[in-house]
Amino acid sequence: MIICEYISRKEDFVTIRIAELFAGVGGFRLGLDGYHDAAHPEFDMKPAGDFKTVWANQWEPNGQESKQFAWRCYEKRFGEGSCVNEDIAVVLQEVKDGKRSIPEFDMLVGGFPCQDYSVAKPLALASGIEGKKGVLWWSINELLEMRHPKYVLLENVDRLLKSPSSQRGRDFAIILSCLYRLGYSVEWHVINAAEYGMPQRRRRVYIYAELDAPKWDMEDRLFHSGVEARAFPIVADGRFGVERFCIEKDPYEMTHTFGKGVKVSQFKDAGVMQDGEVFTCRATPVYSGKHSVLGDKLVSIGEVPSEFFIEDNLSSWEYLKGGKKEQRTARNGYEYTYSEGPVAFPDALDKPSRTILTGEGGRGASRTKHVVEQNGRLRRLVPDELDQLQMFPRGWTDTGMTDGHRAFCMGNALVTGIPHRIGVVIAADADVSRSE
Repeated sequence: MIICEYISRKEDFVTIRIAELFAGVGGFRLGLDGYHDAAHPEFDMKPAGDFKTVWANQWEPNGQESKQFAWRCYEKRFGEGSCVNEDIAVVLQEVKDGKRSIPEFDMLVGGFPCQDYSVAKPLALASGIEGKKGVLWWSINELLEMRHPKYVLLENVDRLLKSPSSQRGRDFAIILSCLYRLGYSVEWHVINAAEYGMPQRRRRVYIYAELDAPKWDMEDRLFHSGVEARAFPIVADGRFGVERFCIEKDPYEMTHTFGKGVKVSQFKDAGVMQDGEVFTCRATPVYSGKHSVLGDKLVSIGEVPSEFFIEDNLSSWEYLKGGKKEQRTARNGYEYTYSEGPVAFPDALDKPSRTILTGEGGRGASRTKHVVEQNGRLRRLVPDELDQLQMFPRGWTDTGMTDGHRAFCMGNALVTGIPHRIGVVIAADADVSRSE
């Protein structure tokens, strides 16, 4: 199939134009477009193919200027005017009202928060699909309804596949229903970056959707011919069976019926959907390449500011990192036993890091912050190390932000190597389609 109606052409190659939502500090853009700036050769990154981000949006509610540090970093690295710093819901309404425009694009990308995706009204009572105010999936859905790009690539926490607890898998079923209604075929994989050689143990679900795709052999698409299967190979986990079921075209129907009365979500960590038919299973990654570990990303000890060393309050760190089983009393007077296992202290340097969280910055003792031992001294990770564990260039977030803000940005970011590998496959397929 020739896709000239979706992709802008040049003489010898295909340019895939991207709109990036919830852009943060530009993880999708780095992974797909790569980066080159003669003023900053230290940030050079190879593109995944001929991708060009033509529009981006990043906004932290409720719009306070002090909270927009991720947007300021994005603009510092990609140029003034490269990213719209306004509420996406307001932006899309103004586009619909003819008050502003968004450039044409072929691919929509974004990492959006996992929230409640409940539909407010059935199709018969609504113009299109309406969701609860402030729930960001509906902004993605609205832009897809407006533009119908050829490709969609989204990232979310893996709990999306099984939320909420009252209706396991309902939220993801709503998303699939929206995509099905708009004509998209969908793949998803839960990818742990460390299992494919990357320096961080970070599990996230990546959702790839393609408009007007040719008919798929569902099993072949999941394990062999799919975009995600080629970027991140898997085999079925033989201890478990596969699930086959159907998704309705009406998200309102999915809201009220999907997952009722079940304890375990039907959606497994890899799957495909086409024309409402779902094929999903538990999967095991296949990878035999090089592995990167936490120790590979440490800066020299002489570059570590003094405030990052842990030289007092060690007992607090040991308590928080340690296993515990203790009696506690809730505010209402209810007594209960609180227990949790130990966390490595210090973190192992010969393994990928634990997942970076938004609270990694600051001096205070914490159970979740990384602590490493270097030259016999314990210390927290510095922001340059956090950048690299997400596979951003070292110093990417060094734009005047505080230690805490840099850590927050990386805790919210993605591992750039993942969209890069997916993009390589998308770009190769686009070039093949052009030549047919």
